[in-house]
Amino acid sequence: MIDLNNIQKIYFIGIGGIGMSAIARYFKFQGKDVSGYDKTETALTKQLTEEEIPVHYEDNVELAPKDTELVVYTPAVPKDHAELVFYQNNHYPVFKRSDVLGMITSSSFNICVAGTHGKTTVSTMIAHVLRHSDFGCNAFLGGIAVNYNTNFWRHKRNVCVVEADEYDRSFLKLNPNVAVITSMDADHLDIYGTEESMQNAFVDFSKKLKSGGLLLTRSELPKEKEFSAENHLTYSLEKESAEVFSSNIRISQGSYVFDVRVKEWHLQNLVLNMGGRYNVENALVAIAVAHHLGIEDEKIREAISAFKGVKRRFEYIIKHPAFIFIDDYAHHPEELRALITGAKNLFAGMKCTLIFQPHLFSRTKDFADGFAETLDLADEVVVLPIYPARELPIEGVTSGLIFSKMSNNNRKLLEKSELFKYIKEEYVPNADRNSGNVLVMAGAGDIDAMVQPVKDIIELTNSGL
Repeated sequence: MIDLNNIQKIYFIGIGGIGMSAIARYFKFQGKDVSGYDKTETALTKQLTEEEIPVHYEDNVELAPKDTELVVYTPAVPKDHAELVFYQNNHYPVFKRSDVLGMITSSSFNICVAGTHGKTTVSTMIAHVLRHSDFGCNAFLGGIAVNYNTNFWRHKRNVCVVEADEYDRSFLKLNPNVAVITSMDADHLDIYGTEESMQNAFVDFSKKLKSGGLLLTRSELPKEKEFSAENHLTYSLEKESAEVFSSNIRISQGSYVFDVRVKEWHLQNLVLNMGGRYNVENALVAIAVAHHLGIEDEKIREAISAFKGVKRRFEYIIKHPAFIFIDDYAHHPEELRALITGAKNLFAGMKCTLIFQPHLFSRTKDFADGFAETLDLADEVVVLPIYPARELPIEGVTSGLIFSKMSNNNRKLLEKSELFKYIKEEYVPNADRNSGNVLVMAGAGDIDAMVQPVKDIIELTNSGL
């Protein structure tokens, strides 16, 4: 293991990743010389360059700094990446992101949030409550907090809120004082092989909890009986059998109002100003953690009300009485189920159209039936080509595999280049002017780059928005 205090020049391969960029920002804050590579320029990499973190977009050894003292890479980068191979072959200190995050948090009080979905929103909520209440924390998040427009912040209090990523078993490098598990649905089977193997990794994560720590898990998770923490609380949206649950949930002016009980403690009339009923359940975790840390009731209430959400997590792009446009990161069947049902419940009676970009050939292959079943919940669906990310194509696996299994008659299979024409010439002219419309764009690939152009088309052709 290396001493990070003695390192000055650090290079990131895959710096545009949401988890990688948080660590890059951390080191920049520490006064280190930080630079990196990524495959494509994004809004996030543009922000990094504005923060004086140079980024280049060509896998070229000539552009890779030779005087770097530490190389950090993400497992999403291909193993034959020229720069990565150069550093490995020339005996530079090369570490995965998870290893470096483990080093950074080795001596801090850590609140670590794991789960196949929900972890980004929950970790961001927790970090926000601690920041807004002046309790203070360092935050390493897997999404951009809308309140602060960043995925990292620093505080003098030696407390870290960390999104604990299960991909590549990264979360097993962490040592939490508070551990949260939001979900354990089958995912990343290219890494784990079987669903049970993945579930066992979450059990192993729970065992990383430090002595005297708090474990919070969603009620009725698989292998719940194998969570052996001394202080273990379960949470549920409304099941009173859990130690943490909500009640009296209602909608008021587009927001959720609800009560919370954490064992004998009770807090009433909290307001959450973001969509998706499942986000009330996510908020329960942040509230329970804040209560565990001794934060005052009124400060918790104020912080929850002030929370503006996470970019690409049920993010409102347009919010108009007759037209709702939502962008979301959902890329797993259960995430899509929560997204679609959340939108349809919150905007009952409106026509719900979903534009979905599948992420990874392996995930599409493993969950084609689940994707088809879930997408059928929307009134209308557009399926785009698969975003491959780190993978090579798999024979016979395309977005058409999902499309062919769907039963929804109002579905289209489009190329990305055809989407804008569809929005302008079909979607907008056929929008329901009476009951209203909900348009949702979802996926973990590059579909987010199409959100602003779609918004522009909608606003240009609907002058009343």
